Amino acid sequence: MRLFSAIPTTRPTTPLLDSIESPADLKPLSQAQLLVLADELREYLLYSAGQSGGHFGANLGVIELTIALHYLLDTPKDKLVWDVGHQAYAHKVLTGRRDRLATIRAKQGLTAFPERQESEYDTFGVGHSSTSISAGLGMSLALRHLKSDAKVACVIGDGAMTGGMAFEALNDAVQQDADLLVVLNDNDMSISCSIGGFSRHLAMLWESGYQVDITAGGKPKLTHRPEMPLADRRARHSAIRDIPQVADNLFKAIGFTYFGPFDGHDLPELLRVLERAKNVSGPVLVHVYTTKGKGFIPAEGDPVKYHAISKLPEKLEPKAADAQANFEKQASVQSAPTQLAKKKYSDVFGDFLCDKAAVDPKLIAITPAMESGSGMTEFAQRYPKQFFDVAIAEQHAVTLAAGMATLDVKPVVAIYSTFLQRGYDQLIHDVALQNLDVTFGIDRAGLVGEDGATHAGVFDLAYMRCVPNLIVATPKDEHECYQLLNTCYEYQGPSAVRYPRGTGPGATIVKPAQCYEVGKGVIESTHHSDSSAQPEVKIALLAFGPMVTTAEAAAQNLIAATELGAITVSVVNMRWVKPLDTQLLDELLAQGYTHMVTLEEHAVMGGAGSAVNEYLLNHTACIQQGVRIKNIGIADEFIAHGSHEQQLAECGLDVAGVTAHLQALLAVK
Repeated sequence: MRLFSAIPTTRPTTPLLDSIESPADLKPLSQAQLLVLADELREYLLYSAGQSGGHFGANLGVIELTIALHYLLDTPKDKLVWDVGHQAYAHKVLTGRRDRLATIRAKQGLTAFPERQESEYDTFGVGHSSTSISAGLGMSLALRHLKSDAKVACVIGDGAMTGGMAFEALNDAVQQDADLLVVLNDNDMSISCSIGGFSRHLAMLWESGYQVDITAGGKPKLTHRPEMPLADRRARHSAIRDIPQVADNLFKAIGFTYFGPFDGHDLPELLRVLERAKNVSGPVLVHVYTTKGKGFIPAEGDPVKYHAISKLPEKLEPKAADAQANFEKQASVQSAPTQLAKKKYSDVFGDFLCDKAAVDPKLIAITPAMESGSGMTEFAQRYPKQFFDVAIAEQHAVTLAAGMATLDVKPVVAIYSTFLQRGYDQLIHDVALQNLDVTFGIDRAGLVGEDGATHAGVFDLAYMRCVPNLIVATPKDEHECYQLLNTCYEYQGPSAVRYPRGTGPGATIVKPAQCYEVGKGVIESTHHSDSSAQPEVKIALLAFGPMVTTAEAAAQNLIAATELGAITVSVVNMRWVKPLDTQLLDELLAQGYTHMVTLEEHAVMGGAGSAVNEYLLNHTACIQQGVRIKNIGIADEFIAHGSHEQQLAECGLDVAGVTAHLQALLAVK
């Protein structure tokens, strides 16, 4: 195997890879050629990741496994199901998408994850973890019903295997005696390190060296696996202290035929193992160990950092580079006294946790495998006894918090908007119904750019505001995020603060934390046109969350368009979706506002604008005055991947789009 220490900046020479247009082209290759192909594919993935950015370590870790599976299976007749999809780039390359890989995650380019509409080789659309075995089992049972001899193989990581859905599927696969091949890709990682009893069980299997001797026709026999590197042995040994060393294992205990563990980078061994395993009837699990970032030395040393990377900066010509450097140097000198580094919202959340825990020992923080992504790394280090990473188990995370809240502690759950969807029953039944004091820090709310529709957090307002007892805050910037987190934490009952991915506008956070009035918005600014005539048009822009900044710019654009006549535009920071500031709405009606326009980075259907509609359309003054209402948000569709800016523009949620919406509204007489 070739090792790399830098990401290629020019397309590497890959003659063998260039000859592969589909998995069928793998079949005539010799084992020696397959090894060459693995080296070429690894170098090509390094180059492509540098061009486009994206998921990195997991893809480098499954190159040999991907080649082996496509070599042995007859895809697309045979069904290959990937879990999450972080590791599917090599699969995309081998299934006819090699020359488009550099477009991955870009608008109108390849998707970040497998998607059925993209390729017949993508058997199931993924993005959330722990779904592959359930989906694969469904395919297997359907093929049985259709009397087809096609095979089904699922690839699932050890991190995704911690999700309860995966265990439900394993149990049912045995119940159904399904012909199903499950490949457990064990790299001791999800995004951060895998944790919990299941991870320790896998560590026990490594230490014991348990395998099935597949040369004996699949009959169980204890053998010795290849020696692991010293660093891996030390890491595994630290994970298995005080665990009984037994030869049997969880998968065999429930009824799976188990092969493993095997070296997932030993291509000849993988071919030998998987060839036998795919011909064993009933549910079969092959356990392989891999290294995230395999073959790229920096990633092997720091798999968390290299879970995903940004694309490499464009290389300028020497003269242009010098000019750019001089410009940046001058700009730096000019702006140095006032420029402050912008904080990510996740870091604002992490800072709040640390600050609050310093004065309140009752604070307990919970995350379902998103420690680093949610900005909790420092908190976990400083307050390890108050930090709980429950692995990829969103439903458990929510109910765990509910159980804690029945006693004298104050749990805070850090969770992405798209993943809270998975814990919705628990949010209603276990937290809100019992009116328990649980605070939710909901990260990645709104559109999330290149990760696309699977990770977009554009439904949370709709599914939360209909739940009794729950209050929901939407901060406009970093300072408000910090203060609203504190407000919701101090609130006695279930509460949620939703904030976007990435950085805010750069607002300075003023400490110590304060509490805002729950359910109270504020008028940020009022703009008047230059006309001396009495304004006949008064527009209230009711903005939720970061749309306040957009509303300010759009209001200024509208005022500058003098052909629209005399107008007044007020930008209202609503702050709360629930409870809604109906008193403020009453005041705006009393002041003679003729247009009420809501702005949100969320689906229009059921969102914050719908909450405003429900109030205004049942308000006598609104009806009598003929107030016009418009909701600006995301239409009834899934928004494809692209940059965040491109997504906002597509939805008409950037400044230009909102301005155009307002101009069109005023054009209607």
